[in-house]
Amino acid sequence: MKGHHRINKLLVKWTIYFTGLLIMALGIVLIIKADLGASPWDVLHIGLFKQIGFTIGTWSILVGFVILGISSIMLKALPQLGAFLNMLTVGVFIDMYMAIPFLVTPGAILGKVLMLLIGIIVSGYGIGIYISSRCGAGPRDSLMIALTEKTGMKVQYIRAIMEIVVLSIGWLLGGPVFIGTVIFSFTIGIIVGYTLPRCQMIADNLMNKGSKQPEQVIHFDHFSNSN
Repeated sequence: MKGHHRINKLLVKWTIYFTGLLIMALGIVLIIKADLGASPWDVLHIGLFKQIGFTIGTWSILVGFVILGISSIMLKALPQLGAFLNMLTVGVFIDMYMAIPFLVTPGAILGKVLMLLIGIIVSGYGIGIYISSRCGAGPRDSLMIALTEKTGMKVQYIRAIMEIVVLSIGWLLGGPVFIGTVIFSFTIGIIVGYTLPRCQMIADNLMNKGSKQPEQVIHFDHFSNSN
């Protein structure tokens, strides 16, 4: 009976994880399609796509692979399974959504703004859902954690430096930096701060059905764009 509960818990755990990634990827694509500027990391992915080719999702995977490699070398440890799966699946999901024929950029500015705002909210919920499963941080957060441990700097400073660096490189490569980039950067942390505790409570209830041992609470402190 105990083994059966453990298997069910793992199934629920990973279902929550992939559901979160699927939702987060949809939010990413809605932001891109709004054509008012992308998140800092997606500015980099789109810039690489414009200069070299492939797809935006492919660059998300390739950049994630490089980041995971750097993080692993810095921490002298292999990445968590969740981080590796995050790297692969988010890129695939992005390309899947990008290929949907009816998901197009609105003609009117009001439509673009609405799509942008919906995309940011959807991304925030996707991040909250995938983190609440406790299957591991994504590649970008893994690097942030590694840099924090190695430098001793505060998480928020490390995150800010990372975002500024990738945004600058992406902009130089021709990535879309506009008002949407600013709105995303200033609101995503607030949104995830709201969604994560609520998603965590629901995830805990689903994963701990039949168990008297509650999971340790996750405190939101540094998550922002975790694709």
